Amino acid sequence: MADTYRERAPSAALAGVVRTIWVQYVGDAPAVHRHLPTGGVEIHVAVGGPARLLGPLTGHRLEVIPPGTTILGVRFRPGGAPPLPMPFEELVDQSVPLVEVWGDLAERLLDDVAASGAVDRGIALLEAFLLQRFRVGRAADPLLRAAVEALMPWRPVEVGAVAADVGLSESQLRRRSLSVVGLSPKVLQRTLRFQGFLALAQAGATPSGRVGVDGIAGLAVDAGYADQAHLSRECFRLTGQTPRELLHGDVERCACGHDHSASYRPFLAGRFGGVRAVDA
Repeated sequence: MADTYRERAPSAALAGVVRTIWVQYVGDAPAVHRHLPTGGVEIHVAVGGPARLLGPLTGHRLEVIPPGTTILGVRFRPGGAPPLPMPFEELVDQSVPLVEVWGDLAERLLDDVAASGAVDRGIALLEAFLLQRFRVGRAADPLLRAAVEALMPWRPVEVGAVAADVGLSESQLRRRSLSVVGLSPKVLQRTLRFQGFLALAQAGATPSGRVGVDGIAGLAVDAGYADQAHLSRECFRLTGQTPRELLHGDVERCACGHDHSASYRPFLAGRFGGVRAVDA
């Protein structure tokens, strides 16, 4: 069986904090998976195997997945992860066994998912587990949520202006962002801008039509880059690949064959309506 990767929207109860639920199946040969920075944390549960918490990334991370593996994944929005027993700054670029985070509760989740017998049932168990973690934890930080929303792509904005809009100083916003997201506002903004470009490429979007700017250069400008060269530098810094390599040869429409639609829908929702359309 060939490798597959598919995404779906989370349940309504988790939609405000989870960006997407995904399922990856690895066929008869090991697969090399390139994890990219998204601004949020992820939980990966291998059916019948271990589970890990992947912290916010500042660059790509390669993982070799054994053949025959099925992984259920949850990709959280920036600042949307459930309460954790350690500061988010300590999780940056780290992959931590889930049992080190939630102990026996994580062990029970792994047993239940392994015994579920179906991917949909496993996803339902994973979502129920997360809802319980949110119920027993602290409430979300509304000021930080507003700041993350303002840092989404499509509209140039200075971090200082974002801080002022939410009633914080730049240093206060930085401390709160490091505590709740794990990244500084500027690093998060650069990450979200790149995710905005990927959203356009995944959707095969047409550039907005600025004079003299079309193709990948147009998509780069639409996502907030100064020009195509700026995009290329950031792409290599974040992913270790050029845009053409990352998108499997087609820089105006991703040709990787995977379904990323649920993951990038939040970015496309705000393309023409401003960042207000994105519930970060």
